[in-house]
Amino acid sequence: MTTRWRPARNWGARAHDVTIFGHPAVVLENELLRVTVLLTGGHIVEFNHKPRDRDHVWLAPDAVRPPGAGAAAGDDVAAFLDSYPGGWQEVLPNGGAPARHRGAALAQHAELTALPWDAEVLVDEPDEVAVRLCVAARRTPLHLRKVLRLRSGEATLRFDEELTNAAPVPVEAMWGQHLAYGRPFLRPGQRITLPDGIQVHPHPSAINPPLRSVRAGGPYPWPAVPSPDGGTVDLSVVPAPGEPSEIVYLSGFADTGWYELREPVDGTGIRVSWDATVLPYLWLWHELGATTGYPWWGRAYVVGLEPFSSHPTEGLAAAVANGTALTAPPHGTLRLNWSTEVLDG
Repeated sequence: MTTRWRPARNWGARAHDVTIFGHPAVVLENELLRVTVLLTGGHIVEFNHKPRDRDHVWLAPDAVRPPGAGAAAGDDVAAFLDSYPGGWQEVLPNGGAPARHRGAALAQHAELTALPWDAEVLVDEPDEVAVRLCVAARRTPLHLRKVLRLRSGEATLRFDEELTNAAPVPVEAMWGQHLAYGRPFLRPGQRITLPDGIQVHPHPSAINPPLRSVRAGGPYPWPAVPSPDGGTVDLSVVPAPGEPSEIVYLSGFADTGWYELREPVDGTGIRVSWDATVLPYLWLWHELGATTGYPWWGRAYVVGLEPFSSHPTEGLAAAVANGTALTAPPHGTLRLNWSTEVLDG
């Protein structure tokens, strides 16, 4: 992290450098939240509500691998999964499976998750800290800058992002926030609340054949959708461990998208809000232990709720083909504001 002389402070809002599993990282915290961001890949690997010591992010079964561990295999899926720590990350310019577009070979969820990010403290006061993270893609001319802002006494982390196309030609991309929730926060029976009028677009095929929880086709109105056996499934309820893997795409958000994921009894949970004019879709991903081979081996219990510019999870070429890819204009900049807030009952 770019440093200057700063007075030490262990109270109020503060930011500091750490090393975790050998990776440089930056921590933003206040009286209520502690947020840890790896500067290798820009992964948020901790979003901890300190009064309850409740972390919200899902960490992969083998956690964060040290630098140099690398991928054990050479294909573009393994290049991501073998070093994927879980957590929350920026997806750009390719969402989901590897794809080739305009001569660029793009790996799984390429390409920012494997690159080093720069960090600079912009605000360092007891009532607010702000850190700017920057990265430049290698296979596309896209540069991303985002400011993470945390205020004293608030359980809300705010993001102000700028995506710039450094080329004199338009560039297509998929842009998403890969937010994966896991234990100790995630529990069966939690409820997902969305605005009225949301539509469910199932992925055309099962992501872990042969089982799936929703019937292909649609779109269907949220939340009760047809299941393959002729019944219905309520997608607003977090399933129990062992239920089928699934991914669906949700649409119909107004200018401001939002969702809440809460405990039904005490109301604790999390709320995410974002600019749906930039990210009009929400991906809902279930991996609940049904994948008993690579890469999870039955060890994952995770739900993803991921604001996205585009779909499907088959990569950029498919998003361009269906007209959902965003386009960064020549030498243009796209801006995105979003936030995530702990709901404490």
